[in-house]
Amino acid sequence: MTKKVLTVVYLVLGLAVLVSAVGGAWLATSLPWRWPLGENRRAAPGVEKDIKVRRDDNGVAYITAETEADAYFALGYVHAQDRFWQMETMRRFGAGRLSEVMGEATLASDKWMRTLGLYRLAERQAKDLPTAVYAALEAYAKGVNHWLASDVGLLAPEFAIFNFQPETWKPADSLIWGKIMAHRLGGNWRSEAMRAQLAKRIGPERTAELWPAYPADAPVTIAGLESGGAPANAFARLQDLAPWPMGAPKGASNVWTLAPANTDTGGALLANDPHLGFSAPVLWYLARISSPGLIVTGATVPGVPFHILGHNERIAWGLTTTQSDIADLFVEKAAPADPKQYLTPGGQEPFVTREEIIKVKGASPVKLTVRESRHGPVISDLRPGVRSVIDEAHVVALAATYLQPEDLTAAAFYELNRARNWVDFNRALAKFQGPQQNFGYADTDGNIGLATAGALPVRGRGEGYVPTAGWTGETDWTGMAPYAELPKVYVPTIGVIVNANNRVVPPDFRHFLGYDWAPPYRAQRIADLLTENLARSTLGDSRLQLDHRSLMAMDLLPLMLEVPAETAGAKKAVAMLGKWDGTMARRKTEPLIFMAWLVELNKALYADELGDLAGTFLGLRPLLVKSILTRRQHWCDDSATKDATESCADRLKLSLETALKALTARYGPEMERWRWGDAHRARFDNPVLGRLPVVGKLANLEIETDGGDATVNRGAMRVNDPATPFAHVHGPGFRAVYDLHDLKKSRFAIATGQSGNPLSFHYRDLMEDWRDGRTVRIYGTRGNAAENAFILAPAKK
Repeated sequence: MTKKVLTVVYLVLGLAVLVSAVGGAWLATSLPWRWPLGENRRAAPGVEKDIKVRRDDNGVAYITAETEADAYFALGYVHAQDRFWQMETMRRFGAGRLSEVMGEATLASDKWMRTLGLYRLAERQAKDLPTAVYAALEAYAKGVNHWLASDVGLLAPEFAIFNFQPETWKPADSLIWGKIMAHRLGGNWRSEAMRAQLAKRIGPERTAELWPAYPADAPVTIAGLESGGAPANAFARLQDLAPWPMGAPKGASNVWTLAPANTDTGGALLANDPHLGFSAPVLWYLARISSPGLIVTGATVPGVPFHILGHNERIAWGLTTTQSDIADLFVEKAAPADPKQYLTPGGQEPFVTREEIIKVKGASPVKLTVRESRHGPVISDLRPGVRSVIDEAHVVALAATYLQPEDLTAAAFYELNRARNWVDFNRALAKFQGPQQNFGYADTDGNIGLATAGALPVRGRGEGYVPTAGWTGETDWTGMAPYAELPKVYVPTIGVIVNANNRVVPPDFRHFLGYDWAPPYRAQRIADLLTENLARSTLGDSRLQLDHRSLMAMDLLPLMLEVPAETAGAKKAVAMLGKWDGTMARRKTEPLIFMAWLVELNKALYADELGDLAGTFLGLRPLLVKSILTRRQHWCDDSATKDATESCADRLKLSLETALKALTARYGPEMERWRWGDAHRARFDNPVLGRLPVVGKLANLEIETDGGDATVNRGAMRVNDPATPFAHVHGPGFRAVYDLHDLKKSRFAIATGQSGNPLSFHYRDLMEDWRDGRTVRIYGTRGNAAENAFILAPAKK
C-alpha cells in the first residue's frame, strides 16, 4: 500500500472517529448535567426559596423544599430531566397527536383518542379542580417548562430522530395520564363486543359457557357484605378498535396488609405490586418530597405531580384493579327519515358532532367527524361497515365512567398524599373517579383496611354483559353508586387483608361490580402463605412478592395428566410433570412443557367452533379448561370431523404431542435441556429507539424471569402472539413493602431504572435487582452523592 493511500485511509478513519466522538458528545448532552465540584446553584425563575435536589446512587430523587409549590416545581424539573420523552409521548398519545411527529403509522391511535375526547375532558377537569390542586399542577408545569427553557443540548435522543421542539407543559398534560389509565384498565367493553360476536357465531348459551362463573369456594376479599340483574343482548364487532391488542394481559396487582399482631416488626405492614405492561423505561419513577406539611415517598409517574403509590408520615397505601364493569356498549338506532338524529325513549335527538383535524407528518391533514349520542362517542364510525346485526341503520356508542365530566381524581391523589388516618383516606377516595380500584391501607397506629373507590354505574336493567339497545332506555345508567356504599373493610378481626384482582365482595352485594374477576390462584397462594406464617414471621416482604409456585398448574395438572401418553416423548413429559411441584422457575423444564401444552389444549378445545375468532379469544383460560374437562366435555368433540366424536382424552393427547413437537423444533430434541427462562424473558422494549438497527440492542432490555400468569410474582404473557407467546410482557414493574412501625425500613423496587435515556447508567441498573428481589430504601439523605446534588434557587431580581 502506497504512502498516499495510507494517508487517505488514516484520514478517513480519523474523520470517522471524529464524527463518532462529536456525535457521541452531542447525544451525551441529553443526559442531566453533573457538576464535578459538588453542590451547585441554578437560578430558577418562579421559585420562592432554595430547593435542594439530590439523587442517590440508584438515581432516586430526593427533594427538600420550604414551600409546597417549590416541591412540585422541583419534581416537574427532575421528571423532565430524566423522562421527558416519556412525558411527551404520554400527552401526545392521550391527545391524539402522535401523528404530528410520527406520521401515518400512529393515525389509527390518534383517531381513536380524538373520538374518545380524553384530552378535552382533561382540559375541562383542570378547570373544575380545587384551587390548591390546580396550583400544584401549575407549579409542576412551571418546573417542567423551566427545564425545557434552560436545558443546554439535546432534550432526549428521540428528539434528534423526529426533529421537533416540544410545546410548553400545561396542567391538562398532567391530567391526561389518569384518563389513559382509566381507559386502559376499564376496557371490559371489548369483552362485551367479543361475547356478542361469539354469540352470533355459536349462540348465546355456548358463548356463556366460555366465561365460567367465579368459583364459589374461591377467595373473596371482603366477605359477608350485601344485588345485580341479568344479561341483555345486542351485537357489534368492535373489540379491536382500541390501541391495545386483544389478548394482551389485563391490568392486575397484588396487595396485602397485616395488623401488628401478625408481623414481627411491631407495626402494621402493607405490601403492593401493581402489574402493568412493560416498556423501557417502566412507568414508575421513585421520589421523595419533603416540605412543610408534605413528606411523601414512593412511586410517581413522570408527567404527574402527585405520588400514586407510597407513604407519608402516617399512612401507606397500595392499589389493585377491581376489574369492575365501568363501560358499556349501546347500539343506537338512527331516525328513519334523518340519519343525523337517533331514537331515544323520549323521541328523536340529534347526534352531537364535532370536527377534528389530525396533522400528519409527511402527509396531508386528516379530517375526522366525531359523533356522540346521549350515551357517549360513536365508536363504530371508526370502522366503516361495522354495524349491529340488526341492519345498517344502527351505530355503536361507548359509555364509560372515565368519559363523564366533573372528574376530581387529581384532587383525590392530592389529598391522599396528605391523609393522616382512615377518615382522611376515605374523604380523599370519595373524589376518585376511575378506573375503579382497591386501595389497601395501613397506618402507624397499627390499623389496616381496604376501600374500593371509583365511579360505578347503576344500570336500570342488565349487567353490561353484552351490547344493549340504546333506544329503549331499559339498560341506561341511572346514576353512580355512592362512595359510602362501595366495598370497605377496616381493622378485620383476622388482621389480614388480601386482594389479587379476585372477587372483592360476595355475589349478593348491593351493587353489581362485574364478572371479570381474575382467577383466584394468586389470592389463594398469598392467603395460604400468610396464614401459615401468622404470628411467627412476617412474610410481608419481597420473599412473598417473589413467590412463583403456580396453583393454576396444581389445579389443572391432575386433569391433564389423565392423557393417554403413547410416544416416548409424551411419556417422559408426563412423568416429569407428575413429579413437578408447580414452581415456575426459570431454570426448570416443566414450566415450559406445561405452558406449551396448556396453550395447545386451549386451541384444541375451542378453535374449531370459534374459527377466525379463536386467535383473538385464545388465552390460558384455566377456569374454562377446567370446566370443559370436568363438566362441559361436549367442547372436546372436534366439530370439523363429521363421522367421529372426539373425547377429552383425544384432545389432551393431540395437544401434548403438538406442544412437544413445537418445543423440539425450537429448543432441540433433549427435553432435559429445555428451560422456562429460554422462552420466558421479561421484555422491556423502547417504543422508538428499540425499532432502530444497532441502537435497538442498547435501548431494548431483556432478562430471564421466574413466574407465570397465575403466580404471585406475575410473569404475564400474550400467548396469542405466535412469535413469542411466552415472553414476559406484563407484570410488577414496581414493588413496595411498607413497614408502618419504622417507615424508614420500607423497601422499593422498579424494573428498569430511573432514567429514560439509554445512554444513562440509570436506564437499566435496577433490572437484575428487581428480578432477584433486591430492594432499595428511600429516606433522609442516605447514599446521596454530593456530585448528584444541586439547588434550584430564586432568580436574582
